[in-house]
Amino acid sequence: MTRDGQRVLMVIDDEPAQRRLVGAIAGRRGWRTVFANDARAALAMLNTPDGLALDAVLLDHWSPDADALTLIADLRAARPTLAILMLTANESVAGAVAAMRAGASDFLVKPLAAERLLAALEAAAGASGDGELRPLTEKLSMTLAFDEIVGSAPQFRAALAIAAKAARARVPVLIEGESGVGKEVVAEAIHAASPRARKPMVRVNCGAIAANLVESELFGHEKGAFTGAFERKAGRFQEADGGTIFLDEIGEMPFETQVKLLRVLQSGEIQSVGARTTREVDVRVIAATNKTLMAEVEAGRFREDLYYRLNVVQVTIPPLRERRGDIPALARHLLARIAQQPGLRQLGITDDAITLLDSYGWPGNVRQLQNALFRAAVLCEGDALTRSDFPQIAQIAQGEAPPPVTLVQRHDMAGGVTLFRPDGNLRMLEEIEADVIRLAIGHYRGRMTEVARRLGIGRSTLYRKLGELGIDQSAA
Repeated sequence: MTRDGQRVLMVIDDEPAQRRLVGAIAGRRGWRTVFANDARAALAMLNTPDGLALDAVLLDHWSPDADALTLIADLRAARPTLAILMLTANESVAGAVAAMRAGASDFLVKPLAAERLLAALEAAAGASGDGELRPLTEKLSMTLAFDEIVGSAPQFRAALAIAAKAARARVPVLIEGESGVGKEVVAEAIHAASPRARKPMVRVNCGAIAANLVESELFGHEKGAFTGAFERKAGRFQEADGGTIFLDEIGEMPFETQVKLLRVLQSGEIQSVGARTTREVDVRVIAATNKTLMAEVEAGRFREDLYYRLNVVQVTIPPLRERRGDIPALARHLLARIAQQPGLRQLGITDDAITLLDSYGWPGNVRQLQNALFRAAVLCEGDALTRSDFPQIAQIAQGEAPPPVTLVQRHDMAGGVTLFRPDGNLRMLEEIEADVIRLAIGHYRGRMTEVARRLGIGRSTLYRKLGELGIDQSAA
């Protein structure tokens, strides 16, 4: 960190465009960026008599003049406490795992998303409180069907039930939820369960595209449409024709582009930048945001007419802290996925480790849990993860001082139903019964015959209870 308190990032990369992108993104959070074309230049800057003050290094895996592992070792030797982030191609997970074992703090995947880089930088500087927890979800992508998504909490199952019903229709879907809750996983499940499953699902991160390039990225451009347009380019909507387009971070879309997206939703036609004619496309739109989009409308940052066009079906994914009972099953599921990555193996997890994970607040949600498990799995030398494999989680969790939980409460939380009130007294039987029915409806995805059978009652009795308890079947 410089004397004026500004945090400093060194980027080791010989690609000018990549360097400019990283510098612009880091600058949003007040980072000053210095650049080195190769390993030799970077080490020379670090080994000057004054010693360049750094908070983090971002190293391109293909940096010239040095093997990545050798350079990481040299950087670690020069600055033992320096955060070293490696930028790698999506297919290079095995190399990135080796880099982490050699001393890298973490790695990011190309193309670089703004949200991912900023989260990694904040964690590297210790400002986010996440410590070792960094964004790794994109490295473990795997499409899951609705019945393969882990989670039994009533609110979560209700959201999945709504998404599953919407999958069969052509209507747009808006998925809201905090960063890391699994919005893309739900979007993929919607596409996979839809009649469009055999067609492409095209992903666009609206927050990772420069504002002046969003229109070209979405709708394409003609040769000569603007400076640098040396050839015609098809947009993402054209690529998704017949399938689905997933617009992540839709709340970051520039206001002027929102107008053009609205026209596409209304007419089903796109117009490339510089084109005189339109082109018809058949695309199902799924949008996602970590903001409350209606609040953005009220603040004048998002068009109201576009909001209602996108929000035909709304799916709200609850944060992980509101479904702590899912953590044990999620942890084991994620470890099984991590074990499929090159260079890693199947690991168990002990009860004391599960208890620790259950006590943490998880501000980064499921993605953050996955990050913690990934890092622990990379560095684990035993056959099972223990509490000691999560040192920073343990340190942070101790400071959170979670409320004591009895064995009875832990058991009922695992099932998604709370037995006790905050004052320690039991809840009314009617309230508990309503929660159990909601849980069953969510778990069996609205199949009322199966719900009645599993609860040991007749369908007529089930529907009578829905009315008596005021349970909305569609939202249960």
